[in-house]
Amino acid sequence: MGAFKWIFGAVGWAIGGYIGGILGYAIGSIVDGSRNNLRLGQGSDYTGGGYSTGGYGGNSGYRNYSDSEQRNSFLISMLVLSTAVMKADGKVLKSELNYVKQFIRVNFGENAVADALQIIKSLLDKNINVGEACAQIKVNMPIAQRRQLFGYLAGIAKADGEVSSEEMSLLLKIATYLGISYQDAQSMIGMYEATVDPYKILEIDKNATDEEVRKAYRRLAVKFHPDKVESLGEDVKKNAEEKFKKIQAAYEQIKKERGMK
Repeated sequence: MGAFKWIFGAVGWAIGGYIGGILGYAIGSIVDGSRNNLRLGQGSDYTGGGYSTGGYGGNSGYRNYSDSEQRNSFLISMLVLSTAVMKADGKVLKSELNYVKQFIRVNFGENAVADALQIIKSLLDKNINVGEACAQIKVNMPIAQRRQLFGYLAGIAKADGEVSSEEMSLLLKIATYLGISYQDAQSMIGMYEATVDPYKILEIDKNATDEEVRKAYRRLAVKFHPDKVESLGEDVKKNAEEKFKKIQAAYEQIKKERGMK
């Protein structure tokens, strides 16, 4: 039951909206006889705060959530949307589930993995309205965190070595729903390709001038800086740092090829 607490930590963010409903469905599906006394706010390690209408502190237009609530809400969003992405091509692969399990394990501990997988299992047979889920996420989550969330989804789709046409179509729809530009989406998807195209990563054409290359790098360096997601915890920030390093590597590769200084 200790690992179950992150679900309750996200209820305040989710309650009342589409994700609140789908989360309630999932909880109802996995709370069995061994947990039949578990109720919101009772018998869990949750101590309050998450049931308020909260938001994201320090981000104009977003309500004030604690860092732990932001992490939990990020996780719930990931579980809902990753389930939709895994189902997109009609088959859920072990490699995709392993990708999700590793994220849960690193960020929330081994004891949370089983509960997360049960939520995914309960949602596999449910028709997830991705548009409604993304609409709620968009109004509750800052753009930097939405980009990080999309990056995880791209990684899940690529976990089996390739992104199917169905998965690509859904990813691009999710990007649009979340307010992420087509260029940003393609850049993040490109980070998981076996052969990385540095121009795709920097969101520019191969005919771009040297100055346009520099401007593109500076723009993306600000947009994807790891500090923008530090409230989600060190492990999520480290993942953001890996993406940031890929942007730097793409810039350095282009500079070397062109002899730029």
